[in-house]
Amino acid sequence: MKFDKEHYKVYTWKHWSMLHWCINPGLVINELILGQRVPKVSLVDKTQDKPLVERSYVPCPHCHSLHDSRIWASPNATLFKNWFGLYCPNCQQIIPCLMNVFTFLILAISFPLWGGFKKRLKTKWLAQQPARYENLNLAQVSQKFKSQNWVKTGLSWGAFMFVFMSVLYPYFTGGKITAVSLGMGVVIWTLGGLLFGYFMKAYLNKKPTIKTK
Repeated sequence: MKFDKEHYKVYTWKHWSMLHWCINPGLVINELILGQRVPKVSLVDKTQDKPLVERSYVPCPHCHSLHDSRIWASPNATLFKNWFGLYCPNCQQIIPCLMNVFTFLILAISFPLWGGFKKRLKTKWLAQQPARYENLNLAQVSQKFKSQNWVKTGLSWGAFMFVFMSVLYPYFTGGKITAVSLGMGVVIWTLGGLLFGYFMKAYLNKKPTIKTK
């Protein structure tokens, strides 16, 4: 697909945020376990005086639809469970997505264990998708990072990371879980969660600088 670069900013793997998705080992959890995916190509409208979250789009290379990126968001229960890619509600095809390099390595090494089930799993997954995209509410996505919602989002993310990094990871790798390590984990991931939530609020509510002639 070709895009008007005067109208849209085109994001591919070369953009820092997309590259970060590909090389950050921590995002294996999001991608492989939770099923959060990032499209290979996304667009940002440079002409609209709206927050970033309201002017971001995902093109479907199959039917050439231009989807509002808020379709795939947690308030609509569509942010996760996208293991095979982003489902296009218009043509029922899969929009290609980036893959984290560490996810790729894990899948490649473990392929003998799951490769034989891939076709059946994908067929079952596709059959479940249409129901997930009924009654989408895009407006509620915009409200998520307004007011104090970013605090709740940040703390939820911090709590997840605390459980995984301070409890599950040391438990399964033979590390020690102590009162000190748990206490440090609470402090680190609470602060980290709040910073994450605030960053997402600032980033997704960012408006463009529109040049006037």
